[in-house]
Amino acid sequence: MSIAIPIILVVAIGFVASICLTYASRVFAVEVDETAVKIREELPGANCGGCGYAGCDDYANALAADHSVPCNKCAVGGAAVADKLAQILGVSAGEGDRQVAVVMCNGTSEASKKVMEYKGIKTCKAAKSIFGGINQCPFGCLGFGDCESACQFDSIHVRDGVAWVNRDTCTSCGACVKACPNGLIRLAPEKNVVFVRCHNTQKAKDAMQACKNACIGCKKCESVCKFDAVHVNNNLSYIDPDKCKNCGMCEKVCPTGNIINMRLVKNAAKKKAAAAAPVPKKAEAEGTQPNA
Repeated sequence: MSIAIPIILVVAIGFVASICLTYASRVFAVEVDETAVKIREELPGANCGGCGYAGCDDYANALAADHSVPCNKCAVGGAAVADKLAQILGVSAGEGDRQVAVVMCNGTSEASKKVMEYKGIKTCKAAKSIFGGINQCPFGCLGFGDCESACQFDSIHVRDGVAWVNRDTCTSCGACVKACPNGLIRLAPEKNVVFVRCHNTQKAKDAMQACKNACIGCKKCESVCKFDAVHVNNNLSYIDPDKCKNCGMCEKVCPTGNIINMRLVKNAAKKKAAAAAPVPKKAEAEGTQPNA
């Protein structure tokens, strides 16, 4: 009996506890929206915030609760995920141009002028807190790669003192946009390959003293544009992505080279890579070049 009584008590306590837990689970149960669960399974789980919501769970709940919320806001998943979400909700996936991050600065190490030697914490945010930055241009890229650290997709890197975006792998999540303390990065339609890489609104003399590649507000780009896509406001050129036809005329007349034509940049990179590629031994022996 001395052994049986404790066993009976333990069993009785366990039985009572199980009843209490069962009751509590029903009373305090949180209803799960099965639609939200299905949507969440299709989302990539990057939780980048590029959709405008706190993360994938938040976006899934928003879609399930309100079917008017666009299905194509997941930049990481792209059109494939948008189609799957639309099928779950029974709505149209909608259309939208793929966007990529654009850095509005061409202040390379050679072009931009530094006003101090910085030896503090190697972040743009920290450098910005010291008298506004280490460069004479208060608007330019600080070059410590806060954007690079924020990118989960290895799509942005600092080269020669300024950030560059890999447009092929960019998911337009917006993490780099939020990370840049100078507000130099924006999202723009991928179809637009001509854009201004400058954010300096100073007058021409001050802008050029700070950076050789700065926009000087000369309006040559504005005068040659046949589509009314380029305008200079507050000493800075801006290209309207909705009107731009990527003709590249503005890039050709820009005297400081702050307007970039990514089509030409990409072609130049391909040529450079091809020139650097080793010549096959057979072609070298025959004195010929390999086919491109």
